[in-house]
Formats: sequence, C-alpha cells, structure tokens
Amino acid sequence: MTKRTFLTTIIGGTGILAVASQLRLRKASTNMNTDTSPVTVRLLDESGALTAPISMPKVVKSDAAWRAQLTDEQFRVTRTEGTERAFCGIFHDNHKNGIYTCVGCGLPLFRSDAKFESGTGWPSFFQPVAAENIGETRDMSFGMVRTEVHCARCGSHFGHVFEDGPAPTGLRYCMNSAAMSFREDGAKPACEKVLFGAGCFWGVEADFAKVKGVTNTRVGYSGGVTKNPTYEDVCSHTTGHAEVVEVEYDPAQLSFAALLDVFWENHDPTTGHRQGPDVGSQYRSAIFFTTPEQEATARASAARLEKSGKLSGPITTEIALATPFYAAEEYHQKYYAKHGGGSCRIP
Repeated sequence: MTKRTFLTTIIGGTGILAVASQLRLRKASTNMNTDTSPVTVRLLDESGALTAPISMPKVVKSDAAWRAQLTDEQFRVTRTEGTERAFCGIFHDNHKNGIYTCVGCGLPLFRSDAKFESGTGWPSFFQPVAAENIGETRDMSFGMVRTEVHCARCGSHFGHVFEDGPAPTGLRYCMNSAAMSFREDGAKPACEKVLFGAGCFWGVEADFAKVKGVTNTRVGYSGGVTKNPTYEDVCSHTTGHAEVVEVEYDPAQLSFAALLDVFWENHDPTTGHRQGPDVGSQYRSAIFFTTPEQEATARASAARLEKSGKLSGPITTEIALATPFYAAEEYHQKYYAKHGGGSCRIP
C-alpha cells in the first residue's frame, strides 16, 4: 500500500477519521506563539505579478483572535493541524482560474495553473506561487515520515507535500480547502472594499464619503476578539477592535493607491493607539485589506511615505487581512452628515 493510498483510506474514511484524530497527537493551540521575528515573503502587486522578497513580522494572534476570525472548521484545520474529509472540501473540484491565498493572513499560495487532479479528494498543486511563502516541518505521525506544509507568515497548517506529483516539479502539495481562500481571475469587480482605521470613525467616514469613486461607506468595528460588539464594548478597550470605516469604491474610477493617499493625509499614522485627544487601541491606525494586491500596494505606499521625511516618526499603521466587520449602531452611521462636524465622543 502506498502512502497516498494509506492516507486516503485512513483520513478520508467517514468512520475512521474521528479515531485517527485521537491516535495522532496534534499540535495543541492553547498557548499563543509570541515569535514575531521577521519572515521574508512575496506578495502580489496590482498587476498580479510577484513582488520582490519583502521582510515583515510574523502574524501572531491568540486563540481567541483566531476563533473570532475563522470558522470552526478553519480553526480546526489551520490552528490544530486538522484534516478535512476527502472529497468534501470546497476547492477539491474547483476548475476556475484564479489565486489561492492563506485563510489566516491572506498570503498568496497557489495559482490555478499549478493545480491538478490527484484523485485523492484534496486540492493538489505541483508548485506554490512563491517558495518563500511556504514553510515545511517534518511530520512523523501515523508511523511514517511526511513533510507538513504551513504558512510562512502566520503558521496556518495547510496539509502535506509528497514526491509523487507531475512534472515539472514531481511534487504534490496536498492541501485542505478550509485553509485557503480563492479569488477568480477576470475583470476588476464593479466595487472593492477595504477597512480603514484612523481614529474616531465619525470624521474618518466623512473624509472618505467625499472622495469621487467611493460608492458607499459604513462605520463599524474590526480586528478584535469579541463577536457582535457594541460601542460600549469597544469603548471598554477589552475587545481589541478598532473603530473602522468600510470603504466601498469603484476601481474603474479610483485606484487603491489614490485611496491610500486620502487615508495618510487625514490622520497621523505615527502616534500608535492615539489620534489627537482620542486615546486607546480602538483609535489605532489600520488598513485591513481584502485582496493580496491591496496588501502589496499598502505596504509599498507606507514604505514610500516613511522614507519621504514628511512624518515625525515611524509609521505604526497595522496592515492586516480584514477580519469580520461589525457595523456600528445606526446613530453612528453618517454621523457628520446628520449632525455636522464637531468633536467625537471620548469614552
């Protein structure tokens, strides 16, 4: 029996999976890894091409933060090295052209032109988008030696790589659908979204609402660990959320780079958890991107601004994959349009 047949039988069986999961000692996700040492990865620029290698800190979160971001199945697979049932993942039979990214941090992983039908019931690829984006660890479970594959930036478990794939690499990256997101190739959508944190969201929303090409704005909360937080919850500074504005824009009229110019010009990105008299993590500067291209553009824009000498100190803006957005209470929406400008409420 080959390793592939063995794994398909053991892991893919509907009645054996629960037993197998108990036999194998999986990595517990009870203690947060605090190693934020830099990693070198490649992103995708606005044209979809790979960037040069970029050094950035690892993405480190508590279990509570991961659970707030991921579904139960995504958490089980990515944070406790679980395995989904064969032929049950949403991407095992996906034949669309596009890019697969890490569900944990948005790092680009595989292109559809490297995907092939392996017959195992899991999405299989013969090479990653960039070798830098993939980490490997020796796995000796199930009485055999395998190579576990994970995200180089956030540590999310993807699956395993085997040496029985097609040319030109001879490799088979056997991945879990739950560990990945997918975006289909094609023309730019009619609208894209991004979340911006730049202090009290009343004024931030008003600034973006005036920009030509912005089609809609909503204020709310993102980046925290509590589901469905209220304004009072966020003001307690215990949920980890930032006050953000969900900006919907038409990429045919407004480039993301131009939108970033508005973001930088309307707040101080060097003051950490503070904007003027508003102090606390909810007022932090943040860009929560929704596409790989947005991340690359945001990081390049921040680097240029920091080198320009226009700022009083280093940029502290958090640049991270967007996590669930919770719309704020109705009385916060379009606040300045309803009441005119003025000072924000300080908790």
